[in-house]
Amino acid sequence: MRINALACAAALCVLLGGAAHALDGASDGTLPAAPRAGADDPAVRSAKSIECSQKADAQDLHGKPRKRFMRECRHGG
Repeated sequence: MRINALACAAALCVLLGGAAHALDGASDGTLPAAPRAGADDPAVRSAKSIECSQKADAQDLHGKPRKRFMRECRHGG
């Protein structure tokens, strides 16, 4: 009976340690980065960015051409 209790305790330690590591997400013990706010939230985006996005939509731009257009539009290019 004593061996079963020790085996259960060891298994529990391994499971809890694995769960803590999975939540941590990094092998060096640092915390994962916080999500970046603003990129997808229209309330946080600048008026210029929204205007450029609407212009890109009107031109039906997607992918790399849209990224290039957005960069140039936002920076006045």
